[in-house]
Amino acid sequence: MKNNTTSRRDFIKKSAATLALSVPVFNIISRPLLEEEIIGHGKFRYRVHKNWGNLDPAKTPVKNCHEMVMDKKGRLIMVTDETKNNIIIYDRSGKLLTTWGTEFPGGHGLTLCDEGGTEHLFICDPDAGRVVKTTLEGQHVLELPHPHAIKVYESTQTYRPTETAVGPNGDIYVADGYGSQHILQFNSKGEFIRKFGGPGNEDSNFSTAHGVCIDARDKNNITLLCTSRGHNSFKRFTLDGKYLSTLFLPGAFVCRPVIDDSTLYAGVCWSRLRYLEQTNNSGFVTILDSKDKVVSNPGGTEPIYKKGELQLMIQDKPIFNHCHDVCVDNDKNLYVCQWNANKTYPIKLERV
Repeated sequence: MKNNTTSRRDFIKKSAATLALSVPVFNIISRPLLEEEIIGHGKFRYRVHKNWGNLDPAKTPVKNCHEMVMDKKGRLIMVTDETKNNIIIYDRSGKLLTTWGTEFPGGHGLTLCDEGGTEHLFICDPDAGRVVKTTLEGQHVLELPHPHAIKVYESTQTYRPTETAVGPNGDIYVADGYGSQHILQFNSKGEFIRKFGGPGNEDSNFSTAHGVCIDARDKNNITLLCTSRGHNSFKRFTLDGKYLSTLFLPGAFVCRPVIDDSTLYAGVCWSRLRYLEQTNNSGFVTILDSKDKVVSNPGGTEPIYKKGELQLMIQDKPIFNHCHDVCVDNDKNLYVCQWNANKTYPIKLERV
């Protein structure tokens, strides 16, 4: 009887072990776990992938992930102010493809332009006071002159360029966002044309002219959209620098405007939280439709309009620290670069 009991126990153990091995465990562990967090509003909702862009900081470090663009091959190109690798290039899975650049201690603005099928980058370095045009591989093509050297600035004025945009005719617009608060216009050869804006609280003035982009959504009325971050606004100008209108985004300290198809995206570097003051370690993404109406705030409160006026927007969830830029891929996923965020890599927002 004892021997039979032992045999039955052995049989049960062996059967259980066999059954466990037969379960397709690989189906569970081989698939990446989806993040649970869903953020955003209306048709613009996203699953958060915080670890998408993580790399080995010993080999590929970052300080601040300032801006990102996508080339026509679908590669995601990012600028950082880490001179071991100013430019970091990912594929869309988050895999590192290559790096280059060691000369931009304040690597900040990154603009992609297409000239007859050939793509180039414009890199802004506010610390060095430089705007440099390069190939996608890093070879220099053009460097814009310093405004003081061409007598556009007085000697006491500071030049700290933060962003560029390239117009339909090749004109280059430079946002001196950390310096004089002017937008400077050059032709495609780097010859100075004009400047406009400047500091102040008039409609045509800026408070941190942080970003600039060409708004060509209306092909018959192409304009220049400029950031006035301290004013929680984008300000619209003609291509020759005449003020047109202000797009007020209460509570959102926006960085550069990014236009994809008919939609406008922006990183919000700070939110207004307690006492409605600019609050550190805050921020979200804001998204506007073709009529410049806010339709979603991933990481922020739902946009509300009362009698046609947008109400105060603030951070809703502590997901982001200082959203500095947004890049949009062909599937309308977003990649969020952050400033002053403990050297973290870009976050992917998967459209759902």
